[in-house]
Amino acid sequence: MRYSLSAPNPVARLIHVEAFLNDIQTPTVELQLPSWRPGRYELQNFARNIQRFEIFDEHGQRLPFRKLTKDRWLVQTQGVTNLIARYTYYANVINAGSSYVDERLLYVNPVNLCLYAEGRLREECTLELNVDQGWPVACGLTKTDDRTLWAADYYELVDSPLIASPDLQHHAFDVGSMTTHVWLQGNIRPDWQRIETDFRRFTEAQLQVFGEFPENDYHYLILVLPTPYYHGVEHRNSTALVLGPDDDTVELYTDLLGVSSHELFHAWNIIRIRPTELLPYDFTRENYFSTCFVAEGITTYYGDLMLRRSGVFDDAAYRKELHVLLKRHFENNGRAFQSLLESSWDLWLDGYDKGVPDRKVSVYHKGAIVAMILDLHLRRKFDHARTLDDVMRRLWERFGKPFVGYTPDDYRAVCEEVADESLDWYFDYCISGNMPLEDLLNDYLAFVGFHMTYDPTDTVGNPTVLLHDLDNPAALIERARWLNTPFVAVDLPVSV
Repeated sequence: MRYSLSAPNPVARLIHVEAFLNDIQTPTVELQLPSWRPGRYELQNFARNIQRFEIFDEHGQRLPFRKLTKDRWLVQTQGVTNLIARYTYYANVINAGSSYVDERLLYVNPVNLCLYAEGRLREECTLELNVDQGWPVACGLTKTDDRTLWAADYYELVDSPLIASPDLQHHAFDVGSMTTHVWLQGNIRPDWQRIETDFRRFTEAQLQVFGEFPENDYHYLILVLPTPYYHGVEHRNSTALVLGPDDDTVELYTDLLGVSSHELFHAWNIIRIRPTELLPYDFTRENYFSTCFVAEGITTYYGDLMLRRSGVFDDAAYRKELHVLLKRHFENNGRAFQSLLESSWDLWLDGYDKGVPDRKVSVYHKGAIVAMILDLHLRRKFDHARTLDDVMRRLWERFGKPFVGYTPDDYRAVCEEVADESLDWYFDYCISGNMPLEDLLNDYLAFVGFHMTYDPTDTVGNPTVLLHDLDNPAALIERARWLNTPFVAVDLPVSV
């Protein structure tokens, strides 16, 4: 299909969409707008943002249609070979998965507003942007000219957000055979040399895990708001990031590093190393899968770990992030009823809401903690000769690179192959069970010189978590090997 986007009155926050479908050979056509977007596994009903909707033939005559569902239309083509769907989309929200327009910004996630014709998702797509000539365009898609983007099929199109603005700032650099593009929109003056240095470091660290990058280039599309915000969404060769406030503080830059490293790891883990239930995406309904703890938990673990391994974070910065991770799990849902398998499945129910107390666990937080347990188990057993890196590399080589999708049994088999043993205890306790993790976690934390204390009811009745350093030089050597840092004897703090 071919799409044309314009915003003749941006104050109204309306994006005008024209969707052209050619070579129609059937008496009817079904047009579908996605009900959800990859990266957020819940129904989002983008069709509720459509203000006007009309369909015409190539001569401008209206074609009759009716709705089949909330976001699906049946069109009577009456023998015509081409049609044009014209509609307006209300774009008034900025987050990493939304669309927005004003006088100086066009920000689009095509999955929000580009419908498709059933049965024709594998056809080429073009996206034309009717914006001022002076506006640069940031996007991972191929540019056929300054205002036209090309996608091999609909799946690539809707996995490629874009920003167009006269205020867009850009910096590019090469890391090995890939080119990294950093696009920044907001009231901030970036230190490009610092950004390049740090981004290059954690990119190289991630390349060492997998051995290669899936694409030729990668684009960071960053929107910095004046208000507090933290959100990122992974895409095929790009990520959309929304951060704030734009006060240019250490915290803002730390947030940028953390979310950028996390989303880059997704370029392998979920974009290509994908559960078989998500191949291909079905945009009409929920796509249930039970391994989101792999997609999000392992990625959360590696996001910060890559920053420490690469030297972007020092020991104190990594320790702080580890402490935050432990607090988020144990203080919020450390006694929740559901297992990681159940909470992965139920993302489609309420995974992004607070929900009923003590019902579910976070696939991000508990998923990262059990990923760390597995990594430390492998390191302790094999004296760091085998690690979770080996699991991820084999998943990439067997499922991600050929892009065939993995099952829960596939993931378990790869873990047990690397461990050279049955991991019943791990999967029964950490993945499919809901037992408290404190004792098991502390066994592995002690290996790298940490200890966590968990008080389920402190003086005001709330659970609290503290992370302590153990005065154990041997364990500190193991920690240095884990984090790929030189061992230096230091005076240890009591706790954080």
